[in-house]
Amino acid sequence: MNHYSLYEFNLLVKKVLSEQLERSYWIIAEIGQINLHGNGHCYLELVEKDNSYVKAKARGTIWANVFREIHPWFVSQTGTELKQGMKVLLNASFEFHEVYGISLNIKDIDVNFTIGERERKKQETLQQLEAEGIIEMNQGLELPIVTQRLAIISSESAAGYEDFMNQFESNAYGYRATLNLFPATMQGDAAPQSIIECLHQIHESENDYEAVILIRGGGSKMDLDCFDDYELCAHLAQFPLPILTGIGHERDQSIADLVAHTRLKTPTSVAEFLITRMLTFESEINQMQENIAQHTQELIFRQSEMINDLNFRWQLSAKQIVQHNTYQLEQMDHLIKQKPQAIVNQFKLNLSHNQKLIEAYNPQNLLNKGYSISRINGKVIKNQKIKPGDELETQTASQTIMSTINKVK
Repeated sequence: MNHYSLYEFNLLVKKVLSEQLERSYWIIAEIGQINLHGNGHCYLELVEKDNSYVKAKARGTIWANVFREIHPWFVSQTGTELKQGMKVLLNASFEFHEVYGISLNIKDIDVNFTIGERERKKQETLQQLEAEGIIEMNQGLELPIVTQRLAIISSESAAGYEDFMNQFESNAYGYRATLNLFPATMQGDAAPQSIIECLHQIHESENDYEAVILIRGGGSKMDLDCFDDYELCAHLAQFPLPILTGIGHERDQSIADLVAHTRLKTPTSVAEFLITRMLTFESEINQMQENIAQHTQELIFRQSEMINDLNFRWQLSAKQIVQHNTYQLEQMDHLIKQKPQAIVNQFKLNLSHNQKLIEAYNPQNLLNKGYSISRINGKVIKNQKIKPGDELETQTASQTIMSTINKVK
């Protein structure tokens, strides 16, 4: 039986591995830890996880001469540094050192894989939001044209927050609004939960606000990955107030932008958007005032015309009435002048007729015809009650006869 010292055995393993393995392999792994040494070397701990369970682990090294070449290229293409939690595709050779054991000597990093991995995660989040039917919920809310009570989620020290405040508060029209800041972490792994906590705080006083502004001051693509987080975007999509985003990147749209009510490029753009809506509202009000004034003038002009027309008609009508009455007076005057004699003649005729009637009904004429008039107690007999003993006076044409009544039948 052969016996080996540990050193000899490690050399044997090293020899066998170097003879059996390829010069290098492309390996997918997640950066568990990263350490940049002062001498320029980059030391990595690479892991593979099943959810949170680590099922594989290896040490990796990017020597200084290689790191100086691949790292600037990686940053320029992905917009971010290598960092913990990032999944990468590495080209590495397997190294076995008799003292330090197994490690991976990293020679290259595929930037396209890193970019594609980000896009894959983004698409998965989008598909989940669409499947749940919530991706357009916030866009269906009504945003007041004049929005004056605003909750702002941002970092108090962020340049983007300062840009927004300067742009809004120095607007040339003097517009003002209530702007309340809810401080949050705006990049990195802690950002989604920090922003969600701010949303919960705003929701507790929902009636105090008309909209929520989510702003930050730009950054690398990887710095903005937190705005593709499913939990954060689900909260934004279902929030009961309109969400306005000004995350600060020109070309890429985060999922937070897609689920928000209104997506704007920068914090300054958000301020300009709000100011423009206020200006539009004021312009519409001014235009309405002008329209009312113009309409009022038109009504006054029309009423003046109507009054003038009525006055003309009244004057014309009065003139016609005067003319008509003048004609009637003339006719009456003519009648008065023409008919007095006829009236006198008619009165004479009437008097003559009446005279004849008077003569015909004269009692003396009746007496002359043989009639008599009987009186009881000096009164002409009509319906009086007559009783024996009453004195009866009988008048004829020539005499008056006095009698005493003895019997009445």
